[in-house]
Amino acid sequence: MAVNDRKIYTVSELATLIKVALEQSLPSRLIVVGQLSGFKQHSSGHCYFDLKDENAIMPCVMWRSDFAKLKFKPQNGLAVIVKGNIDVYLPHGKYQFYAEAMEPAGIGSLQIAFEQMVKKLQAEGLFEDEHKKPIPKYPMRIGILTSESGAAVHDIADSIWSRWPIAKLFLFDVPVQGEGAAQEISKMLRTVNRRNKELGLDIVIVGRGGGSMEDLWAFNEEVLARAIYASKIPVISAVGHERDTTIADLVADARASTPTKAGVIAVPDINEVMAGIDNISKRLKADIVQKLALARQSIATIQASAVFRNPKFVVMLSAQRLDGIEIRLVDILRDAFFTAKDRLNTFQSGISRIEPARLVAQKRAFLIESAARLNSVFNANLSRAVVQLTAVENRISAMNPRAVLQRGYSLTTVKRTGNILTDVKNVLVGDDIITELAGRKTVESRVTKVDNM
Repeated sequence: MAVNDRKIYTVSELATLIKVALEQSLPSRLIVVGQLSGFKQHSSGHCYFDLKDENAIMPCVMWRSDFAKLKFKPQNGLAVIVKGNIDVYLPHGKYQFYAEAMEPAGIGSLQIAFEQMVKKLQAEGLFEDEHKKPIPKYPMRIGILTSESGAAVHDIADSIWSRWPIAKLFLFDVPVQGEGAAQEISKMLRTVNRRNKELGLDIVIVGRGGGSMEDLWAFNEEVLARAIYASKIPVISAVGHERDTTIADLVADARASTPTKAGVIAVPDINEVMAGIDNISKRLKADIVQKLALARQSIATIQASAVFRNPKFVVMLSAQRLDGIEIRLVDILRDAFFTAKDRLNTFQSGISRIEPARLVAQKRAFLIESAARLNSVFNANLSRAVVQLTAVENRISAMNPRAVLQRGYSLTTVKRTGNILTDVKNVLVGDDIITELAGRKTVESRVTKVDNM
């Protein structure tokens, strides 16, 4: 083959010509739409993937610094729009698309990122109810994490104080949008938890007013979600408008659909609390009145008993029992006496039939012994009778209405009627009353006022 009239290129030269031709003939920046395939992130942080459609495949590279800016995680099969430039990778002699930016095709990158983060945290159980801490029923010290320059702080404070004016609020100023906002809110939330022995907060409200998804994005970042989940203090999320839902809302222990409604979630209505206290007070008063009525009824029942109607009846009953004991004791002694007498007569009959002197001596000894036993029996029976008599006397004394006077009580009688005074209804203004004290000492006085309450 004759080569004298032709230019011969090395492989490197040819690759360079192609590279220069591409750079001169193509725009410096291109936007390409395609489907991700073979996506792989190297340990260096750089990413390698293919963009493909029905007819072609294009190898792509995205450097670590550009990949770090993405809000979502690229996945195979996802249709994306990529911005970058074409160049030739000389060592392999192939062209590549160098991607500088990427977003999902047909749906926003933030929405994709939101859905991916929800799926990830949900799989870890961060949204489960079993991990949510109860909101205190009557919080007195409430922390608010938001921007001091935003409207949300006023909405939250007004809604709380309108319902629960006795609460004390603590504002912790943090940025609520922009780069690094999620990190600042998370840092402040961790600080508040660490200092809570000093602060004594019952709950923390994290939130801001409405805005676009980009404005609210700080409340969708993983760092804040994990800080809320780790908080020992119950957290209420109050972000955006009714239609807005953030990951902070899903992780928080409770969610207020707007900052204004945070007060409804965080605190009770003081009017309802006071009404409840009033109801409890009324129930307690009714219970006390009922118990007093039952007590009065019990006292009336006791006063209507036989003891109070006729105190002598108990005394006479005890006296009758004492008479019965005395009769039984006399019968015992009589029986013992006659038994001994019969035995003595028997002994006397036998004496006449035997030697008198010897029998007299024997019988005298036996008689002395029998007398001793009889005396012992008599004394024992007498002691038992005395004990029983003393017990009866003690019971009679205990039932004596005047016995309590020795312990500082008194007994009041209406002089006009002679009845014991037990109720204010039984006495009139101007009546003379006689108060009996211990030792049957009395004090006579006149009624000047009767309180029927």
